[in-house]
Amino acid sequence: MTSTMLRGGAFILLLILIYTGINTADKMTWLMEVIPVCVVVPLLLFTRARYPLTPLLYTLIFFHALILIVGGMYTYAKVPIGFDVQSWLGLSRNPYDKLGHFFQGLVPALVAREILIRGGYVQGRKMVAFVVCCIALAISAFYELIEWWTALALGQGADDFLGTQGDPWDTQSDMLCALLGAFATVFLLAPWHNRQIRQLPAQ
Repeated sequence: MTSTMLRGGAFILLLILIYTGINTADKMTWLMEVIPVCVVVPLLLFTRARYPLTPLLYTLIFFHALILIVGGMYTYAKVPIGFDVQSWLGLSRNPYDKLGHFFQGLVPALVAREILIRGGYVQGRKMVAFVVCCIALAISAFYELIEWWTALALGQGADDFLGTQGDPWDTQSDMLCALLGAFATVFLLAPWHNRQIRQLPAQ
């Protein structure tokens, strides 16, 4: 069932990638945003038999990929649904990129949690939660470095990729959103995740 779900999800993402790649107005920004999807999905397909993941993790990776692809198509600061949320909540900027950074914390935290628990690398529920949050925050910080390096390399052309929308605290708020995503993993998803890990075949 998990293998079928994975193949079906990968096929749907491929179709969406093709559609957005054709219809995006800025193909370079689209490419930079969807590179993680193009790397991770084939990797998951390649490892599904030897190291299958929990259905919860596969599902959240799928939704994270959708968020990245949509952000790549429109650029994060111009995603239409983000403008709707901005209007509903009276915000000063399009908040879609914050959703992306929330998932940037949530999904890597869940990946780290699954690997650490299944491999027995860290003992104790509290220590697992601590290490998982540290890993998620480190990944978020590294991504911010990538954005900085991109800005140095492309100059003004990196504005759509960065999506700061003139916010001087964009980097800090991005990392906060990632940390909140990691908190959601360890405090909200952990019981559900634990049950699914126990149902996986022994490695």
